[in-house]
Amino acid sequence: MTSLSVEMLAADVPESITSAGHAQLGIAVLAGIAVIVLLITKFKLHAFLALTIGSLALGAFAGAPLDKVIASFSAGLGSTVAGVGVLIALGAILGKMLADSGGADQIVDTILARAKGRTMPWAMVLIASVIGLPLFFEVGVVLLIPVVLIVAKRGNYSLMRIGIPALAGLSVMHGLVPPHPGPLVAIDALDANLGVTLALGVLIAIPTVIIAGPVFSKYAARWVDVPAPDRMIPQRPSEDLEKRPGFGPTLATILLPVVLMLGRALVEIVVDDPENGVQRVFNVIGSPMIALLASVLVGIFTLVLPAGFSKDRISGLVEKGLAPIAGILLIVGAGGGFKQTLIDSGVGQMILDISADWAIPALLLGWLIAVAIRLATGSATVATISAAGLVAPLAADMSTTHAALLVLAIGAGSVFFSHVNDAGFWLVKEYFGLSVGQTIKTWSVMETIISVVAGALVLLLSLVI
Repeated sequence: MTSLSVEMLAADVPESITSAGHAQLGIAVLAGIAVIVLLITKFKLHAFLALTIGSLALGAFAGAPLDKVIASFSAGLGSTVAGVGVLIALGAILGKMLADSGGADQIVDTILARAKGRTMPWAMVLIASVIGLPLFFEVGVVLLIPVVLIVAKRGNYSLMRIGIPALAGLSVMHGLVPPHPGPLVAIDALDANLGVTLALGVLIAIPTVIIAGPVFSKYAARWVDVPAPDRMIPQRPSEDLEKRPGFGPTLATILLPVVLMLGRALVEIVVDDPENGVQRVFNVIGSPMIALLASVLVGIFTLVLPAGFSKDRISGLVEKGLAPIAGILLIVGAGGGFKQTLIDSGVGQMILDISADWAIPALLLGWLIAVAIRLATGSATVATISAAGLVAPLAADMSTTHAALLVLAIGAGSVFFSHVNDAGFWLVKEYFGLSVGQTIKTWSVMETIISVVAGALVLLLSLVI
């Protein structure tokens, strides 16, 4: 990512909609989150309504004008749905195609045949890590969760035993390994070496994903023992299963977005010229929306048409695939609205102001600032940009390896304890059919483990290299 990209991202941060002091903002954050949790847990209010009311409460406690609070919430909801909503919709369509054609059955049956019992969580974390390398987290979720749900249901596995390793693989790649946006922004801001950061990121990611995935999933399965939600599980088709597509075409269809987005990332690294014709082409075909759309279109020819589906049935399949995600889109969007209200209220800047005079090592400072902003705003990207910008002057005198480790420290802090102000929290909650408390016990704890383990490994490596 170029310096211009970082400047554009920083320019997108709006001015504060309130003149509240740090103490008032801190109280407002706690009050807003408390309102959301109370409405959902005590009064059983739908999460979409709770998030909307919580955002208004946050603005009121922060002393912001109501019209500006509404504008912030609406902007956050709109941008989140625009960025994630289409991906969720396309993923849902692809998942329905895989299910009704028998392609998902083929994948699941092959996985179950090759990995059984104790090896299944390891298989899921490996698949998620490989697929999640070039993917945005949300794209990886919509591609993998249907498979996770089917494997858990058909193989009679605990949902958490299978789901946590898959989520850990995706989240670790998202926070630590380029070409994900967060690490790339930090690399550019700190003028770190991409290759060194990538190598150290993979080195740290391996033990981190093992601890947060297969190891932690044992405890998560004990704490939260829930079945895979039937409403989100693609059902086995009633047609003759001999018609279902082969493993090769099915896997190729699923991996097509991965290949296209990885191709884009590689071209950006090698060419590094936004005006170059080849890079511009790959910027289009490798964008998440186009890559997933291409996979859906290819799936028509590799999955549903070979299964004997008519044009009318394909149209009906798309409609049925979209129906279950309406609630998810609203909840995820409202989570984005709450996050934007936090940002526009000046909470991120408050954290930066408070931490500016902390006399601690740069690696730990970068991690702590990213943690604080992540907790306050729910945005890993905002946490990464803000923390990298604050500690960038300290990287000027660092060695190549330590600059790379500073990038990874910030990335580790940016995924700390996802909770109700993070759209990813609601995405996982709804896909897995969990309560707020169950999501905190599993997903939020898993994210914290990733952040702490990766941060500790960064500090350990800084002592030996």
